[in-house]
Amino acid sequence: MTLEAFHTSEALTLGVELELQLVNTNDYDLAHYASDMLRLMGKRELPGSVVPEMTESMIEISTDVCRDWHAAEQQLGQIRDALVQCADKLNIAIVGGGTHPFQKWHQQRIYDKPRFHQLSQLYGYLSKQFTIFGQHVHVGCPDADSALYTLHCLSRYIPHCIALAASSPFVQGQDTAFDSARLNSVFAFPLSGRAPCVLTWTEFEQYFDKMARTGVVQSMKDFYWDIRPKPEYGTIEVRVFDTPLTIGHAAALAGFVQSLAAWFQTERPFTPCEDDYLVYSYNRFQACRFGLDAVYVDPASGTHLTLREHLLATFERLAPFADGCQAAGALERLHKVVRENRNDARWLRERQQQHELLGEVIRQASLRFRTD
Repeated sequence: MTLEAFHTSEALTLGVELELQLVNTNDYDLAHYASDMLRLMGKRELPGSVVPEMTESMIEISTDVCRDWHAAEQQLGQIRDALVQCADKLNIAIVGGGTHPFQKWHQQRIYDKPRFHQLSQLYGYLSKQFTIFGQHVHVGCPDADSALYTLHCLSRYIPHCIALAASSPFVQGQDTAFDSARLNSVFAFPLSGRAPCVLTWTEFEQYFDKMARTGVVQSMKDFYWDIRPKPEYGTIEVRVFDTPLTIGHAAALAGFVQSLAAWFQTERPFTPCEDDYLVYSYNRFQACRFGLDAVYVDPASGTHLTLREHLLATFERLAPFADGCQAAGALERLHKVVRENRNDARWLRERQQQHELLGEVIRQASLRFRTD
């Protein structure tokens, strides 16, 4: 098995994927309605795609290639509106968020697709525990070496992505004390974590060939890295985001990634190296656990500061690049989240404190998904 050649794509173009929850409108637990939703959505003329995911209580939507976050928001909004209409016919609801707060993993059903059954046989109960929900953002890179450079620069900003998108504080009916508990489930898989620190596609091909010879991997899909190259698209794919509660926030996160990539590809401000990853797992854990209140250790200087402070400085640094990408509005939206210290995890906890009923939290989250 050889690695597919890295295809050419237009630099800084975007693609967004969202994994979404299907819930009943009785107690707002997960509902096994993926097949019915896909059948109804298949009759609609829409941008992007709607496809199954690992279990019957989730689906994935994705955009076509977009030039900016506005186009992504428009496409996601069209798909969202159609999803809501189809869900209403089935008396179910669509919800964002990185985890369902009280679903029982053993009650989930693997979607009837050969790859999902193969994964279920390989990973056992982890496959059903993988009923978690994330956002993936693809950003176009002009060539393979630029893709690897962009990937390793972006690794410094993985904590920022996690904290901005965090929306999974509840698991199995309990407050986990994490803003993003979803990523703890991802870490259970053997090929998760970070990509090897190589900066040329030739080196990456050599790494892939070694892994393929072990029989452990057959394609890039077998890697569950936080960021991975997607040679068939000519992109890198950022995979650490929890699914946001709203389409608008999902599009803004894509604008953030695009602005970072524009900075890296235009100015090449860093020289990535293996030592950058000395604090990677620590920073990642801090962001998952504490969200915007996390401690961030700068990998170059070793300076400690709050992630909120580093995010605000990052927004300022990115401003000219965001302007060039038409993403100033995306950064403005995220700036408000940071300034008010109110990510989606905070919103979910506030609803639970008010109602003390997780079913009501999900009902309100389903209403929020319909409108923004």
